Amino acid sequence: MTPPIAETLKLDARKLPAQVFERFTRRQFSRRAREERAEKAWESFGKPGRDPSRLASVADVLAIRGNWGPHLKLAQLENHWDQVVGPGIAAHSRPAGYDRGVLTIRTESTVWATQLTYLIPQLQSKIAERLVGLPIERIVVTGPRAGSFSQGRYGRTRR
Repeated sequence: MTPPIAETLKLDARKLPAQVFERFTRRQFSRRAREERAEKAWESFGKPGRDPSRLASVADVLAIRGNWGPHLKLAQLENHWDQVVGPGIAAHSRPAGYDRGVLTIRTESTVWATQLTYLIPQLQSKIAERLVGLPIERIVVTGPRAGSFSQGRYGRTRR
């Protein structure tokens, strides 16, 4: 005959029932609390302060708390870039990034980069006028990304 499991596992037989049923009593109390919260929610349904919020107001709160302001302003600048710089310049340039007050504008050629460099003061005032809340301390204009010569001038050659 095999010995009792409590003896095999070296458990105290006097504490065993309390340990087994403790889990069920905790579950019962949590279920009771959950039922009370649900009943309280039904009782307060339709009362002031329980009305749903509009999605726009919730999104505004998330944007403010999540520090999304600069990112949203940069997206707004990208969407309205042609209105800020004009359609001719917008066809050859775009805002590339914003980091700690530095706006980076990427152009499709070095000629356009040089041209926009001369227009930085006008761009800065126009952007500040249109996008309140996006502090721009400096504007950097870059040309197209240069190709990498890490594989040599012509890249890898196949045999």
